[in-house]
Amino acid sequence: MDIELGDNETIDDYWLISVDDHVIEPADVWQSRVPEKFKDAAPRMVTEGDDEFWHYDGKRIPTTGLSATAGRQASEFSPSPVRYADMRAGCYNSQARLEDMDRAGILASLCFPSFPRFCGQIFWEAENKELAAICVRAYNDWMIDEWCGSAPGRYIPCVILPLWDPQAAAKEVERCAAKGAHALAFSENPYHLGLPTLFDTNFYWDPVWAACQDNDVVVCMHVGSSSHIPEVSPDSPTLVNMAWMIGVRSSGALLTWIMSGVFKRFPHLKIALSEGGIGWIPYFVQRAQQVVDKQWAWGGDTTFRLNQAGTVRGEAIGYEFDVTGLDLREVVRKHVYGCFIDDPVGVMTLDFMGVDNVMAETDYPHSDSTWPDSILVMRDQLKHRSLEDQRKILRGNAERLFSFKAAQPSGLPGVVLERGATSGT
Repeated sequence: MDIELGDNETIDDYWLISVDDHVIEPADVWQSRVPEKFKDAAPRMVTEGDDEFWHYDGKRIPTTGLSATAGRQASEFSPSPVRYADMRAGCYNSQARLEDMDRAGILASLCFPSFPRFCGQIFWEAENKELAAICVRAYNDWMIDEWCGSAPGRYIPCVILPLWDPQAAAKEVERCAAKGAHALAFSENPYHLGLPTLFDTNFYWDPVWAACQDNDVVVCMHVGSSSHIPEVSPDSPTLVNMAWMIGVRSSGALLTWIMSGVFKRFPHLKIALSEGGIGWIPYFVQRAQQVVDKQWAWGGDTTFRLNQAGTVRGEAIGYEFDVTGLDLREVVRKHVYGCFIDDPVGVMTLDFMGVDNVMAETDYPHSDSTWPDSILVMRDQLKHRSLEDQRKILRGNAERLFSFKAAQPSGLPGVVLERGATSGT
């Protein structure tokens, strides 16, 4: 079917770069990479009757069905465990994924982990840290060399860290950056993992931030990477909490970063709020600025708490944040990137954050995904923006931020050809 392009449009305008997708790791990722003496203890896939699960560190970890919904109708979504044989191949096979990407108009994809969880929490929790460090490196090498290396220009590598050792983590950032990785999966709130926060008086994370700044590596915080699920109340239904939690967790991450002083120490560092949406950002930045302007005389000293607490995990609090002359909107525009899957309200507020700081997502193969209609959904939401703005959000910002050169599309996406639809300018 012939599709008539709009004024000044090109085929490129029907493709996007998704900065939030997910990979279900193939069963051999660790077994084929760790030294022989660690194979029995390293993550491995086990099948017992109808059950299929990862075995590691004494745990049995199945893949939740909500992580592999591609190809299913919403009425079929379920958190029950799912086997590889029952998943769409694009969930775990990079070549099969390309076919699904071509159908939906996804030119390139940045994928977060599944079994290790969104920032590698499974290895932070493991008892054997020597093996855990080997597993972190094995995952990163697989992500860079095989998942992304299988199709240059189609996948943006995103790596994880040994969270328990910031010096080793900094070296891993440097090692992976030398191999072409410019995205790092980090926790939205390390506190809930039992790790130091960004307010740590010993600046626990600073070696990591220094390595990221020096190597142009973006700190990406996927919603849920704190392993903490906020609830409105103990008896609130799942749907209530799901509707509430993204804005709550992502706004907490944003406020922490912009009011922690990290960006003063590392003025070229960039962060991305992965799967965080953007509609809530203007309000929270506005409110934070009001708080800074009104309460600066006492509120910047964290030795004072509204609940009168003077310690965190038994240690005295003594971190002081200088808010003098702080313009939080400017801080956001210089350092923060918002990411959205389906957020028409957020699109209406784009001028607050700026079109240079927003990127597209599709969340394949999760249950929030817009696949296989991804490019149509995104173009429809952006149709009132200029073609220049659309190009930045769909592709340009991601290429610039992650130092990434996308492959050249060979034609129009399958979903556009199937429907004969144009949804943009």
